[in-house]
Amino acid sequence: MGIQKALLIELEREKNNTARILKNLNSDVFGWKPHEKSMSVGELANHIVELHGWVAFALTMDAFDFHKHYVPSKLTTVDELLDALEKGYEKNKKIIEALDEATYFENWALKAGDHIIAELPKAGAVRFIITNHLIHHRGQLSVYLRLLDIPVPGLYGPSADERQ
Repeated sequence: MGIQKALLIELEREKNNTARILKNLNSDVFGWKPHEKSMSVGELANHIVELHGWVAFALTMDAFDFHKHYVPSKLTTVDELLDALEKGYEKNKKIIEALDEATYFENWALKAGDHIIAELPKAGAVRFIITNHLIHHRGQLSVYLRLLDIPVPGLYGPSADERQ
């Protein structure tokens, strides 16, 4: 199996897991946050969805500079989030299928102006900066669901809600 196929399998699985969590939300709880320093449900859900779309940035750009390129997503409904998630995946899929294997080993940087946050091969950026990052935030969102008494879907096995 080549790197493209492996990435597509992983990204589709993670997209589907994100969709499972988003489908349990409703926009009535988008403003809720567990602590004043925390992101709200809506901010966190938006960030998770936009992270899925960042695969295209990592694979088609030499660097992503927060000061130049980052505009936070501000979708306001679950349907908008799900639509953006699916569109981002389809865009990523086309890019991944079109790239040659050597591209995945080209250098990529995550920056904030002149400050380099991380520099690594593009394949590593997809794994470390994007996939691990979105899984981390999706875990936070699952805790938010639990605190709001919203059923938590099992993502890597059955959840406590699914076992009852």
